[in-house]
Amino acid sequence: MARAAALASSLEAVLGSRSNANRVFEILELLAGREEEEEEEEDVLCAARTCSRLFGALLERRELFVGQLPAEEASLAGNYSAEDKYKIWMRHRYNDCVGCLAELMGHGAFQVKESSLCTLMKFVELEARYPLIKVEWKGSLTFPCELLKVVVDGLLPLNEDASLLISRFQEYMEYDDVRYFVIKAVTENIGQVMQKTKERPLPFYQQNVFSLISPINMPNKECDMVKFMVKQDNWEELKVSKLQAHKQAFERMWLSFLKHKLPTGLYKKVLVILHDSILPYMNEPTLMIDFLTVAYGIGGAISLLALNGLFILIHQHNLEYPDFYKKLYSLLDPSIYHVKYRARFFHLADLFLSSSHLPAYLVAAFIKRLSRLALTAPPEALLMVIPFICNLFRRHPACRVLVHRPNGPEGMSEDPYIMEEEKPSESRALESSLWEIQSLQNHYHPDVAKAAAILNQSLSEMEDDISGLLELSAYELFDEEVKKKAIDVPLEFEQVRGLFGKKNDIFAEHFTLD
Repeated sequence: MARAAALASSLEAVLGSRSNANRVFEILELLAGREEEEEEEEDVLCAARTCSRLFGALLERRELFVGQLPAEEASLAGNYSAEDKYKIWMRHRYNDCVGCLAELMGHGAFQVKESSLCTLMKFVELEARYPLIKVEWKGSLTFPCELLKVVVDGLLPLNEDASLLISRFQEYMEYDDVRYFVIKAVTENIGQVMQKTKERPLPFYQQNVFSLISPINMPNKECDMVKFMVKQDNWEELKVSKLQAHKQAFERMWLSFLKHKLPTGLYKKVLVILHDSILPYMNEPTLMIDFLTVAYGIGGAISLLALNGLFILIHQHNLEYPDFYKKLYSLLDPSIYHVKYRARFFHLADLFLSSSHLPAYLVAAFIKRLSRLALTAPPEALLMVIPFICNLFRRHPACRVLVHRPNGPEGMSEDPYIMEEEKPSESRALESSLWEIQSLQNHYHPDVAKAAAILNQSLSEMEDDISGLLELSAYELFDEEVKKKAIDVPLEFEQVRGLFGKKNDIFAEHFTLD
């Protein structure tokens, strides 16, 4: 309480008379903090609140120097008026305060970080209304970009997780101009930081960048851009009011972030949001091909997720991707029936294999590999992949030879199909038969056996709708079985009427007690 009273006294004195200006050091000294004090955290919070009121009032009263700030010592010795000397001196104290708050964004206590962030953003808002930048000509931009960059740099530490502080900052991103200048500041920050690492991943830093930029909601139309922190004349003539400029900045930011090697977990996070939150807002989505090619080559779930972005570029932007089907074929391994992205992969694979112009050997290779992998797949995956394979037969009748081959191989040892072959054209799939699906007709799960038996009949021309089966889980399958009503199964052809049949009934009639 004593400390708060002392700070309140200093604040009142500085704002009350310029002769007490030196008492600002009492506030700034406490803001810098002294770790050895037990109550250091509460003191710093109190000092931050005091600085917020002090410099907020000075900005509103226009008592800080406006324009290119002269060096402090030179200004005192120069030909400046007493008024200007005071404003220059106080502007330097304001810069000291901003520097302290920037350091406190890396403090150990979250309350201190949050207070520093909110105070700095209050200064951003006040500088936007009362610019410290001298307007050289009508309509020139007066947004405090440098101050906002200080905030962005504080949100992106190298060696700690700042996601909680970043989530607190998201409310400010609702302003179109703040979002625009944050995007530009992040791009600059990435360039400065990653240049020093020599392509070495920085897990904490890169995760912080992703946490800051991934929730960005870009406007769809220029008329949607109506919320600005700074309002000034000729606003419509400035870049910050143009959707095209926002898209260009957004594109540069993501490209600068994704051109560096990412930790494995981040590849997945980026690819999950790529098709919805990134590609639609880029001026040239095809610039993402380098990132997608690298991700597609990593393998496993990352390659599966990269398919979504490649699909958009191939189908919507006429991208040519050599050996695409060879790469897609190589993604078929036992994990595809188990990964949580299974539904997305099979949805895209269904689209890629829908063209009737695909050669029979290619489709046959996909059918054979999917069938071979099905031998170890869980029931919920089998109930999806069997109709998937049936649809491929409907689209490509030339592949039905795999089903209608009476003298074909009956097991793996006799099968000419080469599972290990990377090239579908050399896998000899068309010489084989689907003994794998025939073996699934004896599966322990009756629904799987029933689904596999459909290949014993003539397939209908209409394709099966597999959309409802893509997300089928083991829990749903089990729950469905539990809910089934039990059916009474007769154990004999004739109902038993007693131990000795009819005689037993006659015997009982003679000895019935009245």
